[in-house]
Amino acid sequence: MPPIRVLVVDDSSVIRKVLCEALGSDTAIEVAGIAADGRIALAKLSQLHPDLVTLDVEMPNMSGLETISEIRKLYPRLPIIMFSTLTERGASTTLDALALGASDYVTKPSNTGSLGGTLERIKQDLIPKIKALCKQEKAAASQPAPHIAATKSVPAAKPVTPRPPGPISILAIGTSTGGPNALAQVVPAFPRDFPVPIVIVQHMPPLFTRLLAERLNKQSAIRVQEGEAGVKLEPGQAWIAPGDYHMTVERQGNAAQLVMNQNPPENSCRPAVDPLFRSVASAFGPSVLAVVLTGMGSDGVIGSQFVRERGGQVYIQDEASSVVWGMPGQVAAAGLADAVFPLTSIAREIVRRVTAKPVSTSAPLNPLHASGGGGSLQDLKV
Repeated sequence: MPPIRVLVVDDSSVIRKVLCEALGSDTAIEVAGIAADGRIALAKLSQLHPDLVTLDVEMPNMSGLETISEIRKLYPRLPIIMFSTLTERGASTTLDALALGASDYVTKPSNTGSLGGTLERIKQDLIPKIKALCKQEKAAASQPAPHIAATKSVPAAKPVTPRPPGPISILAIGTSTGGPNALAQVVPAFPRDFPVPIVIVQHMPPLFTRLLAERLNKQSAIRVQEGEAGVKLEPGQAWIAPGDYHMTVERQGNAAQLVMNQNPPENSCRPAVDPLFRSVASAFGPSVLAVVLTGMGSDGVIGSQFVRERGGQVYIQDEASSVVWGMPGQVAAAGLADAVFPLTSIAREIVRRVTAKPVSTSAPLNPLHASGGGGSLQDLKV
């Protein structure tokens, strides 16, 4: 298999050199070229035909945001990873970049203490994302149409044991790569009178999670905020786990509250989806609806198993609409997905499920109906 060709775009010669050295250490990746600003990068794209672009957020002549806009006009599917600073301004601009079509981001290492430490951080953070995004893109390119890509992914999933739906008391969502844009499509679709609380894990560092919550709050009818320890869960409100903290839910009588901890990362993540899903499964049992959206890796699989074992249900985003079908794909492969939906309809299906009246029926459920790239639970009265 030919190596993944990467175009490195950064106005700092030091950063370009470090990036090239880090990427060159992996035989599966080849640095196709470098560019000191967006204008040079655009000129080189047609010459080099890279598989992926790493792009600095702040550059002279043409900013990272302007460069993304121009790239997307010519190359709508070319993966772009932003290289941003871990500052409020850098976080805000990175979220703008994701909204404009960037595929993912990596924060520039700080306080590593040495060049070797910086190289290791870049290798750990950047290289897996490059491989995941390019694998996803090449898989998508091999499919003749999006709906066919979705239907082909469903038969690989293990069958689940269908169960009549019961009432839902809490919605838990986990996501990673591609998550900010997925959440921006899902959360604003929830009505103001959404009848249950919502807890969310998006793999992001501090600052980023607060700014993401603020943006979603402005776009949504429900209230969205960054989670805080001791906050009581209320219907029609959503909380996003703060960066560098695991967020869990603790039941106290008829009430439930948020709990934060800095226990070791799980699946190399903090916050991680698994601790949240395990906690809501323990606190709410069969009245949990867990949703796994686009993301790299397998975070959420163990948590989804807890949800299913305690009688709750799990929805996942389909392969065709996912930036990376890692997290949801792993849940499907483990036979833990009650239903799979494209991003365009998953919010509607969540609302339909949460507001459905439980029914008693002996009719079989069809949890993974593949027609048109989505699945739906049957026998729901709305």
